[in-house]
Amino acid sequence: MPLNLFVFGIFLLGLSFVLPQISMADLGRETGLKVPRFVSLSSNKINVRAGPGRRYPINWIFQRQNLPVKIIAEFDTWRKIKDHEGLEGWVHQRMLSGRRWVFVLGESVIIRKERSLTGKGVARLESGVMARLEEISGDWCLVEAGPYTGWLLKTDVWGTISNKDL
Repeated sequence: MPLNLFVFGIFLLGLSFVLPQISMADLGRETGLKVPRFVSLSSNKINVRAGPGRRYPINWIFQRQNLPVKIIAEFDTWRKIKDHEGLEGWVHQRMLSGRRWVFVLGESVIIRKERSLTGKGVARLESGVMARLEEISGDWCLVEAGPYTGWLLKTDVWGTISNKDL
């Protein structure tokens, strides 16, 4: 019996070292901010590199300001990002903005006056349209698209964290 208590004590001691590391793994090592998290592109022309530095080759160039991207890693002043199509690469932190935008998925969605599927429609947004994210409330996002403001379901857009992103 004393051997079982000893083994259990060793297990608890080991667990105490692991638990703080699990919570720290969710934070970016450079900023201390949550990873993954969404940001947007701050310019119309952003080089996406194979690695975190100017010495790495440019894999492609994003040409869509405000496009929401997910930060999935941090290294020094570089952020590894992923777009709505799953493309990944490294960009300098200056090329990113904390201002949140969302990208409409699917065919088209209706911005609603209230957070309800039966709420009055304000506007219809086609696939690929971007809207400024103003607020998240449960399963709903308050967005601004041009002159229209209203609510969309989180599942209709890309640019918000859901359980499958964690």
